[in-house]
Amino acid sequence: MDIQRDFIRIRPEGLYCPAGFFFLDPQKPVSHAVISHAHGDHAVADNRQVYCSPGTALLMHQRYGKRAGGTFSVKPFGEPFDLNGVKITLYPAGHILGSAQVLMEYQGCRYLYTGDFKLQEDDTAEPFEFVAADMLITETTFASPDVIHPSVGEEMAKLNANFGKNILIGTYMLGKSQRMTSLINRYCPDKTILVHSTIAGYHRVYENAGMPLGNWQPYRRNLFKVFTNSIYLVPPYVFKKYEGNKDFIQAFATGWDRGFEHCDIDLRISDHADWHDVLKLIEVSGAKAILCVHGNGKHIANHFKDSSIDIIRHSELI
Repeated sequence: MDIQRDFIRIRPEGLYCPAGFFFLDPQKPVSHAVISHAHGDHAVADNRQVYCSPGTALLMHQRYGKRAGGTFSVKPFGEPFDLNGVKITLYPAGHILGSAQVLMEYQGCRYLYTGDFKLQEDDTAEPFEFVAADMLITETTFASPDVIHPSVGEEMAKLNANFGKNILIGTYMLGKSQRMTSLINRYCPDKTILVHSTIAGYHRVYENAGMPLGNWQPYRRNLFKVFTNSIYLVPPYVFKKYEGNKDFIQAFATGWDRGFEHCDIDLRISDHADWHDVLKLIEVSGAKAILCVHGNGKHIANHFKDSSIDIIRHSELI
């Protein structure tokens, strides 16, 4: 069967599937939204009908409350459903709790939207599952030959090198904070983990969903001053308030270089695929066409310029 190069189109609301009359991770509220995961740049509030995994539904309700969406159709991984003639199946993406790849089957072709994904081991996300596809719609956040994620163990060793000292770690509230809590418990078991109040709610969602994070406790006023050899996890806006404070070691957990300004430790922990991971995904999927989204796909286009793989540009889908 011929791949429909315009099976996914780009509209002001986001990625649109004309055959099924639905959007993938729309940036504005729509009537029918298939949501890959609960991060705010993929899951907006107030969609009329939401199709997503159980974990994503829980996290969207935690984030948005009554505005999470009109009606939720919660779909377990691996169980297909039909949406206006398009067969859809969700598969784990390994990014955060509930994160899903969206396989869309239509007229004999398989179109796979990865959403954000990672291949690294992570006890706080369902493990990535490789899926065969004819056309791959994939994130390329760190898809550059210059970006190879370091070993998680090596990064966590930086925290143990500061034994006896208190460490303030800036971390995104959803996904990264829960992963960091689990990693600290695994690699730094002697450290006490304190969690900012805005993060604690997401921790509880993870644990109620069957994703244990290990030992942690909500931060209370001045508790960081009482303990030694402790780690306090805070969201970015709180971390910024401590800029220049010399009372403790400062680190920020991210894959972005810009997150390390004014830090004592560069803690390179990413929840996205790196260059090797994206290439492995393309190889294993067997895709004959690639659309790069959520990142600059120029390196992918250059890498496959002499191959038979069809690289589809954003401008062709508008």
